[in-house]
Amino acid sequence: MWPTGTAPAQEFCSEDERLLVLASFDLGELDGDPELARITRFAAQLCNVPSAAVSLVEEQRQLFLASEGFDVGETPRSTSFCAHTMLGADILEVLDATDDQRFADFALVTGDSHVRYYVGAPLISSEGAPMGALCITDIEPRSKGLNELQTEGLLVLAEAVRRRIEAHRYANRTTLRLKASADRLQFMLDSVPDIAWSASADGQFDMFNARWTEVTGMPKPKTVEEWRPVVHPDDFEPSVAKFGEAVAAASHFEDEWRMRMPDGSYRWMLTRAVPSSDDPETARWFGTITDIDERYRLSEERELLAGELAHRIKNVFSVITGLITMNARGDANREAFGRELADNILALSKAQDFALRMDTTNGENLQDLLTVLMAPYGNAGSSPVSIHGDEVTFGRRAATPLALIFHEMATNSAKYGALGTSEGKVSIGIALETAQDKGVISITWHEAGGPPVKAPEGEGFGSRLMRMTITNQLGGTVTRDWHEDGLVAKIIIPQERLAQ
Repeated sequence: MWPTGTAPAQEFCSEDERLLVLASFDLGELDGDPELARITRFAAQLCNVPSAAVSLVEEQRQLFLASEGFDVGETPRSTSFCAHTMLGADILEVLDATDDQRFADFALVTGDSHVRYYVGAPLISSEGAPMGALCITDIEPRSKGLNELQTEGLLVLAEAVRRRIEAHRYANRTTLRLKASADRLQFMLDSVPDIAWSASADGQFDMFNARWTEVTGMPKPKTVEEWRPVVHPDDFEPSVAKFGEAVAAASHFEDEWRMRMPDGSYRWMLTRAVPSSDDPETARWFGTITDIDERYRLSEERELLAGELAHRIKNVFSVITGLITMNARGDANREAFGRELADNILALSKAQDFALRMDTTNGENLQDLLTVLMAPYGNAGSSPVSIHGDEVTFGRRAATPLALIFHEMATNSAKYGALGTSEGKVSIGIALETAQDKGVISITWHEAGGPPVKAPEGEGFGSRLMRMTITNQLGGTVTRDWHEDGLVAKIIIPQERLAQ
């Protein structure tokens, strides 16, 4: 606030600057304001006069925002006492206007208003711009002015007027800022391709962006039930039930359903919503609706294609296995080799089938693949193979070489090691480690409870295939130790190669 008893700032005393500040208050909205009316009424009583007013001096007129004892709402500026008062620092008091050359010829003095006594306290804006005055008047002149209490009281009342006027301007500015912010937010929401909405805690939908009407051509729903015309009949009840559960728990909501288009067709939508708090009683809801129809249908086509591809690949593997078996028949050496080769192809088939089911974005869990590969070596409800350790994902390219590696190890164990006996066990441990500042996957194959084993004298086809697969395709290393009760092998694979 501008300090009481201080003259207006010179830079705001020029008419253009002063009127610019005055316009910023939009004071016409305070015409007849009850608070100002009470102040003027009390000012008249305090000073024992019939009339008082809050006067604002505009370019051509003097406007009374509130008054007591005046029968007009404005007077010409040319006959305004307050136009003089507002330019000073202190109260202006005129005991007899007919004796004051500044005011003796004013129409308020010479005319029917018959003003003789005038006291005004200046109203100065917080910037220092003169605006008007809180004034009191009487039709009788006075021989002496206000007493000390009346003077101090009038200044206090003028300060109250200034605070009321400034509060009005501040409220208006805040409202304008909020409106501008809301307009920017609405413009942003209307510009996004998704439908955006909000709802109150009691389930009333109170905001939709422009996309709702553009997409549906329907009125904006206010209740859950009013969504029914735009949601596929098979999807409405399940989605409403799911949303009801989310509202009851104040938890994240997500669902996919079909939305009706203006032409009667349906498109798949993804709806997400979040509560403003974790209190179901008070939480507001903010949500979006995203068109995923093309992605959804493309996903269906891909699943269909993947299924067809998996079927054809299985047929190819079956044909190859059959050809190997048929051509190896009749020769003991070829039959043994053929069975081994057929088993490898079967492992490749399992890996390929597993890879076709994999999530192309996040990869698949290594433990899941090993579980599939080790399944033939267990009995119903139990397995001699335990798989444990860190969660490690791998990419499609790594599925086939991993299947070859662990198929070979399981086959050898079934022939010569722990998996060939009823008491034998195999433990497969998976660990994320660091080697030479790079992430690696360490896989330990540990056999126990099997027959005594020893290192082979030479490297057979299977062992050579496993070693070449680890080193060439996965960029890793393998070490094998033949302990008295079983093989312990450790495979190290760079994490980046496994993720491919």
